[in-house]
Amino acid sequence: MAEALKEMFNKKFYEKLAIEFNKADKNFKSEHFVKDVIKNIENLSLNERLRNTSIILNNFLPKEYKKAIRILYNVIPNINKGYTTLVFPDYVSLFGQDDFETSMDALKYFTQFGSSEFAIREFLKTDFYKTIFVMEEWAKNDNPHVRRLSSEGSRSRLPWSFKLDEVIKKPQSTKKILEILKADTELYVKKSVANHLNDISKDNPDYMIQTIKRWDKNNNHTAWIVKHASRTLIKKGNADTLAVFDFEKNVKIKIENFKLNKTKIYLGESLVFSFDIISNKKTEQKLVIDYSITYSKKGNSSSKKVFKLKELIIKPHQKLAIKKSQLFKDFSTRKHYEGLHTVEIIINGKRYGTKNFHLLIP
Repeated sequence: MAEALKEMFNKKFYEKLAIEFNKADKNFKSEHFVKDVIKNIENLSLNERLRNTSIILNNFLPKEYKKAIRILYNVIPNINKGYTTLVFPDYVSLFGQDDFETSMDALKYFTQFGSSEFAIREFLKTDFYKTIFVMEEWAKNDNPHVRRLSSEGSRSRLPWSFKLDEVIKKPQSTKKILEILKADTELYVKKSVANHLNDISKDNPDYMIQTIKRWDKNNNHTAWIVKHASRTLIKKGNADTLAVFDFEKNVKIKIENFKLNKTKIYLGESLVFSFDIISNKKTEQKLVIDYSITYSKKGNSSSKKVFKLKELIIKPHQKLAIKKSQLFKDFSTRKHYEGLHTVEIIINGKRYGTKNFHLLIP
């Protein structure tokens, strides 16, 4: 994460937060809370600030958990929605393990203002099947935030969180949740279900493929989920997954005139690459075209990311020209480093050539 993001948790935020807690609890010592919570905050990362907030907050709330939760219920509607509201479910994950029912209700409520996806995993780690049973009921909820929580919170490989080994070992343990949500109409929920399945495909591809083969893809919402969930297996050229979408398994093409507009670019500029696809088959071929960028990283290491380019049908012996522009600039989730980079063409999971270029930092 970019350095600036941690400044969401700054003195101004804590002063506003303290005011709201004082409104909900006249015994809340606002000035003392702000003083304690910002102590040495400069040295803390984004998530360390989040956790520190929960710990310090506990020192100023009633010792009885149910009373503290009632205060949190009253405060959260008055806080701007976003990442800072994760303090509320984080508090539950730290101090609510001994009151399961109260904590489940709290996470269900708090997720509607931000997300309880990280906090619920602490309960899954403590008692997986007791917690997953509650989440199966959440999947039926009228509120899309609650439905999403049932899927997102039980993902095996949720980013920024620990892996759920139980789901990795037994992917069928979240089957009921996915079956309930497989035709959900909310994009917010559908993305989560697709990502949940994509996580499963990394450890249990056969189970994931069996699942999507079984689902009714005539339903537009289900079809969207299945397609998005299959992206990793498609990029790997998994034959069974390609067959689900009628992509050509036995690709017969060749690539010509693969060119880069530059062999050296500066950060902030775009790399433009182009190539021709020529069919060597007497029948049509349905193709999914991707490309990867291998980035130079610190310490002579590298990392590869695959990008989707397009899907198309190439006719017998047809020649198609493809062109793509890729902008290189720093994002909160990716910092670029000077050095040798590589672009590679991938069609139906098969590699069709690479080109190197140097990225320079002004």
